[in-house]
Amino acid sequence: MNVLVLVLGLALVLTVCVARSPYQAVLQHSRIRGRLQGPNVCAMQQIKGTDKKYFTNCKQWYHRKICGKPTVITYECCPGYEKIPGEKGCPAALPLVNIYNTLGVVGASTTQMYSERANLKEEIEGPGSFTFFAPSNEAWAALPTEILDALVSNVNIELLNALHYHMVNSRLTSEELKHGSSFASMYQDFPVHIHHYSNGIVTVNCARLIKPDQHATNGIVHVVDRVITAISNNVNTLIDIEDDLETLRTAMAAAGLTAMLENEGQYTIFAPTNEAFEKIPQETLNRILGDPVSLRDLLNYHILKTMQCAESIVSGTPMETLQGTTLEVGCDGDQMTLNGKAIITKKDQLGTNGVIHYINELLIPDSAKVLLELAEGSSVATAAKLFVEAGLTPHLTGSEALTLLAPLDEAFKGSVSMTPNIRKLMTNHIVKEQLSSKALYDGQELETMGGLKLRVFVYRNNLCIENACIAAHDKTGRYATMFTVDKVLTPPMGTVMDVLKADDRFSLLVGAIQTAGMTELLNQQGALTFFAPTNDAFSAMSPPELNKLMRNRQELSAVLKYHLGESLLVSGGVSSHTRLKPLQGEKLELGVRNYTVYVNKVPVADADLMATNGVVHAVNSIIRPLPQKVEREQADGPAAPLRSAAASRADSQSFRNDDLFQKVVRSRSSRTMIKSQ
Repeated sequence: MNVLVLVLGLALVLTVCVARSPYQAVLQHSRIRGRLQGPNVCAMQQIKGTDKKYFTNCKQWYHRKICGKPTVITYECCPGYEKIPGEKGCPAALPLVNIYNTLGVVGASTTQMYSERANLKEEIEGPGSFTFFAPSNEAWAALPTEILDALVSNVNIELLNALHYHMVNSRLTSEELKHGSSFASMYQDFPVHIHHYSNGIVTVNCARLIKPDQHATNGIVHVVDRVITAISNNVNTLIDIEDDLETLRTAMAAAGLTAMLENEGQYTIFAPTNEAFEKIPQETLNRILGDPVSLRDLLNYHILKTMQCAESIVSGTPMETLQGTTLEVGCDGDQMTLNGKAIITKKDQLGTNGVIHYINELLIPDSAKVLLELAEGSSVATAAKLFVEAGLTPHLTGSEALTLLAPLDEAFKGSVSMTPNIRKLMTNHIVKEQLSSKALYDGQELETMGGLKLRVFVYRNNLCIENACIAAHDKTGRYATMFTVDKVLTPPMGTVMDVLKADDRFSLLVGAIQTAGMTELLNQQGALTFFAPTNDAFSAMSPPELNKLMRNRQELSAVLKYHLGESLLVSGGVSSHTRLKPLQGEKLELGVRNYTVYVNKVPVADADLMATNGVVHAVNSIIRPLPQKVEREQADGPAAPLRSAAASRADSQSFRNDDLFQKVVRSRSSRTMIKSQ
């Protein structure tokens, strides 16, 4: 069985590699998937509850979905083959007959009937070499009654002209239907427009070829899913003559885009209706319409560089706009979607140089927004509300070159009421220049509107400003930029020693520091990381052991320096197997598990207490060196099996009896210890 799977897989790779076009690649994949049903059988995916079928590609085969809807696998004879009663698969090649008779056997009998009524039968039965894009029976049934009545009421002119527009006076296989090509039809040489997409879908005037390459003695038939009509206007003219696009027409003219839409091209325009413009707050709309740069960005954001017919979309795909960013063009059942939203009201209005899809919602790119608009309605809505309540709206809606540091909603614990301190804090989340996160560097200082200097820290896995790390891509607006950060900033308000003195949890530690003669070290300039033992950490020791430690200044200094890292490391800079060199002793092993930082398997109880010369992380246990065996493991959580709290406390109480810990205490000579003090 494994050998069979391997052989089929190899055959699939080889046949797809030699395929001559995207459609041929998909067809050959369908052949491989249908091979077990017999020769010349193609696997098709049919959307449940509909008659829509597709030759299958790898992605669709494994996902079993098209346009987000589940599919069922059906098996049919591949193009050009038929069944023989009593035999497996489709072993027989279809006999070649003329185009007229071919129409009757490929699901286009209605086209065959209308061809006879329009006196086209003799032409497509006779000599020649034609390509007939033949509407399926369902395509004719879907045609609006008034259009069909107009055609059949004048069969010798209207119907004949319509059918001739579906014909090209040469044989064109799917391989020759190149993307972006056009061919003169047999109706006054009006061109038919071909698009051959990378997913294997081929369209003519945005009608999908559902049964391509049905060969005949005098040409070839491609069955299509709709009746197509002749095109004579470019997309700019289509916008000009549509009353529902009056606002768009005015905006296009003001932005100077009219000439571009009159020239040759392959554009896709998602055209906002008048209703779409009316949904935008008048103040916002007036600002954009009055700013040539914002207006041009807005309109170019609605135009794709390539032509995308609705039938070419089978799943969400990012596509580049003329504005430079991308839109995700997708589908949900029979609805076309933009950025996941079903806002397209009319599809496939075809022009000579592109296609228009009407939308009922205006798409505003970041580059046309002010800061407040970047923040509203996103994952930083809480911060946006606080900025407004802090009276900072003029800065967030004006034309100043700023950078907004916007914490994620989850960074705020519970409801936050506006106070003078919160107002000052939010002011310090606005930097006085427009920045790009890609241009930030380690050690850089950023001045806030509150007058503080914020430090930039660059780590292997993160980019942080003080304790807050960048959590998403920059949002660059018209005048300013927004950085989404994972925490509320806690700007440094004093030295490491000041931070410890201001927090009652560290009262015993402050006394120990003073006893060890390290006060000056923690007050001087530098960049330290202090894993600061809380009162609970010291209380876990027995009174005799604590008293003995406090009386031995050299030993106490060594213990405290093992808790001090030589560089500044905030919690966001910690990843698996992060190592930090302490001021004394062997390296500290850090890791993260379930959003908690561990140092030598001791959890950090409170991280990122920022200081001007470092950062403090509170720990509720004295940190001890890891045994050599454990050092090789990932220090990102408690050792397995998990130990009880009582056992952990016992370890803390007996830490001075640990030979390895004694090595730390004695790792520096008395001369070095005195010098460092």
